[in-house]
Amino acid sequence: MEPTRPPVHLPDASFEVSGLARPRPVDLYREPGVRITNEAFIVAGRRFSISGLTHLQTARGPHDRLTLRAVMVTAAVLVGIGVALGYTGDLHRLPATTYAGLGLAAFVPVGLALVGHRWRPPAYELWGRYKGETLLLFSSDHERQFGQVTRALIRAREAARLGGLAFPPASDTPYEPMP
Repeated sequence: MEPTRPPVHLPDASFEVSGLARPRPVDLYREPGVRITNEAFIVAGRRFSISGLTHLQTARGPHDRLTLRAVMVTAAVLVGIGVALGYTGDLHRLPATTYAGLGLAAFVPVGLALVGHRWRPPAYELWGRYKGETLLLFSSDHERQFGQVTRALIRAREAARLGGLAFPPASDTPYEPMP
């Protein structure tokens, strides 16, 4: 009598091997409210796929409304004073210091505009087309943050254009001199 062999268990034929595991997105920029990966641009809860973003443009936002109003009100008051003096007919009786004062007062709106532009500059804006619509993608008052976001988005688009690399090509291959 022959010894009995234990039964051989073969794997189930219905077992399917899943496709290749998808690599995790690589963060190119991550700060509160803004995240840029090699796959998506996420800002303020809105998600844009990198491959869907086209026609990126930078711009400056409008000037501060408070500054513009202050300049317009000051200019209107000065014009009103000049018109009122013109209607009284006393322009030829005014001393030279009054004319000098009115001339200097004309520079007040210019000074207000310069100070307002310095203290409250226009925001930096990033515009682009997404799904056929032109959208304001990102806006910041800080030039440095805006530059970092813009550069990270450019790197993400370059990686997507080169085949969806997880890292830009410069970081994957060291410099090798040509023979």
